[in-house]
Amino acid sequence: MVEVKVEKIGDVEFRVRVQEEGNETAHRVTLDKGFADELDLNPEEVVRKSFEFLLAREPKESIMPSFSIPTTILKFFPDFEL
Repeated sequence: MVEVKVEKIGDVEFRVRVQEEGNETAHRVTLDKGFADELDLNPEEVVRKSFEFLLAREPKESIMPSFSIPTTILKFFPDFEL
């Protein structure tokens, strides 16, 4: 079971920990201003759902340690949507 923990650390910055089978990866992400509003979701939920999208496509160890949502995800996954 994969657990995604999201912690807001700034206005548009988040620390994300992905835990699975006793090990963990850590990530620092920024959320493009207005993206959460466009989706009518709170920012933490956008970050969590973005990681769920990524984890469905790659192992947690392949997710970059820092990136911007949605800009960076769209670069690698043009079909990205929440």
